[in-house]
Amino acid sequence: MTCPSEATPPTLGRLLESGAAYLSRHGVEAREAQTQAEILVSEAVGLKGPGLTLARDRTPAPETIERLREMFRRVAAGEPVQYVIGHWPFHDIELKTDPRALIPRPETEELVERVLRSPQWARAQTVADIGTGTGAIVLALAAAARRQGRTIAFTAIDLSPEALSLARENAAALGLAERVRFTEGNGCAALAPSSQDIIVSNPPYIAAATVDALPPLIRAHEPRMALDGGPDGLDILRQIVLDATQALRPGGRLFLEIGDEQGLALRRLLDRAGYTDVTIARDFAGHDRYAEGALP
Repeated sequence: MTCPSEATPPTLGRLLESGAAYLSRHGVEAREAQTQAEILVSEAVGLKGPGLTLARDRTPAPETIERLREMFRRVAAGEPVQYVIGHWPFHDIELKTDPRALIPRPETEELVERVLRSPQWARAQTVADIGTGTGAIVLALAAAARRQGRTIAFTAIDLSPEALSLARENAAALGLAERVRFTEGNGCAALAPSSQDIIVSNPPYIAAATVDALPPLIRAHEPRMALDGGPDGLDILRQIVLDATQALRPGGRLFLEIGDEQGLALRRLLDRAGYTDVTIARDFAGHDRYAEGALP
């Protein structure tokens, strides 16, 4: 990032322009570089959207400029902007984000919406999130239940104690800690038989060999165990599909996020496991992304 002289301290507008140019020179696509520059400057000065636009001629304090330089350096070096600023919006909540867990993504927000639109949600008393990570899914659902004035018993399970620690921190920050039981475990093993109305999961679903070919932004910073789904990407999905038949109540529903080439395989897995009303749905980009089935 170009360092302006002391005689000409930079305005926010100039910082935005030079920051975007700096990221572009380090391999960030031009439009994305502009977006990330706006995110970083917004974070540093506490202004967003129109507020940032109206303040483009403002000159920030020297310590703010130095903080910005460091954030731009980290992003230019390949660190995800979500980890650099330390938080990220998801659905209707804001989550702390760091390398303990996968960064929440827009496709997973639609998974939450699919749960909220389902008939099972309208009558749910118990909901479990398998592989909770940051807690994004379960906390978005718990926040929705709070807004609706409902009492639902939520369970969040993850194999990683680090991810669970982050999820607990997010729950506490959102005032949802009393609504969610966090459990370290593998898949549905911690759930009692026939105990859940809804099981939802965004599990690791990328084939092991493909993980090594992911962009460095993902491969070098996000936890591999949250990405690697085994040789064909289906190891964890197979386990959840089968185990959920024991943990769901009759009429309960399983909601999964899947890889964009796994729709047919998941339909077969759900059919063979005895689920009814099996649905494979696409994301906003037109790719297979969601698999659902109900327990008879």
